[in-house]
Amino acid sequence: MLRPTNATLTVLGAVLATALGGILLLGVRGEVEPVHLLTICWLVLAYSVSGLVAWRCRPRNRFGPLMVLTGFAALAGSLIWAPEDTVLHTVGQALDVVPLVLIVHVFVTYPTGRLHGRAEKLIIGTGYAAALGGQLAAMALGGLAPHRITVADRPEAALLVYRVELVVVSAVALAGVGLLTVRRRGHGRPLRRSLTLLVDSFAVGLVTIAVLLVVGVFGGPAFPVVQRISLFLLGVAPVAFLAGLLEARLARTAVGELVVALRGDPADLRTPLAAALRDPSLSLLYWLPPFGTWADQDGRAVDLPADPERVTVIDEDGEPMAALVHDPALRDEPALLDAVTAAAAIALRSGRLQAQLRANVEELRGSRARVLEAGQRERQRLERDLHDGAQQRLVALSLNLGVLQSRLGEDPEARALLAEARSEIAVSLAELRDLARGLHPAVVSAHGLAVAVESLVARAPVPVRLRVDLDGRVREAVEVAAYFVVCESLANVGKHARASAATVEVTRAGDQIVVEVVDDGVGGADTERGTGLRGLADRVEALGGRLRVWTPRGGGTRVRAELPCG
Repeated sequence: MLRPTNATLTVLGAVLATALGGILLLGVRGEVEPVHLLTICWLVLAYSVSGLVAWRCRPRNRFGPLMVLTGFAALAGSLIWAPEDTVLHTVGQALDVVPLVLIVHVFVTYPTGRLHGRAEKLIIGTGYAAALGGQLAAMALGGLAPHRITVADRPEAALLVYRVELVVVSAVALAGVGLLTVRRRGHGRPLRRSLTLLVDSFAVGLVTIAVLLVVGVFGGPAFPVVQRISLFLLGVAPVAFLAGLLEARLARTAVGELVVALRGDPADLRTPLAAALRDPSLSLLYWLPPFGTWADQDGRAVDLPADPERVTVIDEDGEPMAALVHDPALRDEPALLDAVTAAAAIALRSGRLQAQLRANVEELRGSRARVLEAGQRERQRLERDLHDGAQQRLVALSLNLGVLQSRLGEDPEARALLAEARSEIAVSLAELRDLARGLHPAVVSAHGLAVAVESLVARAPVPVRLRVDLDGRVREAVEVAAYFVVCESLANVGKHARASAATVEVTRAGDQIVVEVVDDGVGGADTERGTGLRGLADRVEALGGRLRVWTPRGGGTRVRAELPCG
């Protein structure tokens, strides 16, 4: 629809004011009760004024004009207050029930004002046919007199037609409640609290119409009271809608506060954006060109929702930069969306760089873990090959030499040479075992971390007090890393610390394995140049853990590793 000009809105407002004044005059002359007169005025103004404002704010939306039409229809229905047996009275009588169907039409088609699907068109069409066709048929049969279109004097038939008309319109209102319920189940509860309250008020209004018409079927002294209460409640929904429109207009002033908040380069961009859009469900995604994917603020890859009404893409020079995933109802507030996205563009550039950095870090962490795992598998293979290959052959050779030595005669020189060869083989075996143990500690795989650490302590160069407090086993990669922390630390104690004693503690604290090695040596170890501690730190950090070293000169050295094992 075209945007209404100020002149158009002014003319409609003047016509509304004039018509309302005329209706008030008719009501006063017809001695209509003041309470009922005020209730009708409230209903007319609620729909007409809210509709004019909505039409001005959302010109492409049919919802505003539909509300204006509802207000004018309520005015036309009030022509029933004109003198009896006049054309105005007849028109008012014919249109008496039509405003209620229009209200159902308004509630069911929120927020677009358009009917979607056969069910909605059938229900609303049935309502209009019953409200207008049934009213005219009842009048033609001599009912609802006096008026000018009586064709046959059949008051009993007219009453039956009128009651059927009210029941059908009441059923249409209840069907509208069903449509709102189905829509909520299909699309989910509105994500913004203000919309939830508004849609709930629509459902209450439809139930109110049904109750009013059912009471009208049976008549009675309670009908006037029920009618006034119902009309008042029906006027609340458009006022709530108008309040939401004004809130949306005021929300644009919060863009200034958003700019101030974003100037501080906040770590969490989503929170100020959600506050400015009044949408707590808002999520913020970044487009990462190097990866060709969308990512959240933590750098995790995600997919955009399939519903285009929920996504607003922010681009830079034609290239996507970020996306806001929001309540679909924000599509009806394009000015607010444009203002917020424009204000956030600079901060979003910085946010995208941070998300890309986190994604790079996440990729690096994964690559590091994969390299460590591959290296661990290769070292395990080498250890197995050494154990099953070279070591076994050396042992067999030593045994063969022993057999040969026993078969020799009394040649002392030959026996000495064989003894020396067997001694060299024993040294080579010991060196191969140490090498294999350095490649991969088989004792960890076979018996667990506790037994492996006890074997290290037994071979330590200084007396060691050991404390192991573990509840079961954890991942082998974690156990191997903890083993090497103890192994390297005790090796450093023997080589550099000049210590007289050491303490080794391996405990489990929640979802972490904590390894701590303390000595009473000279301290002052260089943690940057040495490859041992640096390699330990890489191994621990690749598993998501942390290695810390305290080595004050003259105060001993303390190595603490924290490894996640959850």
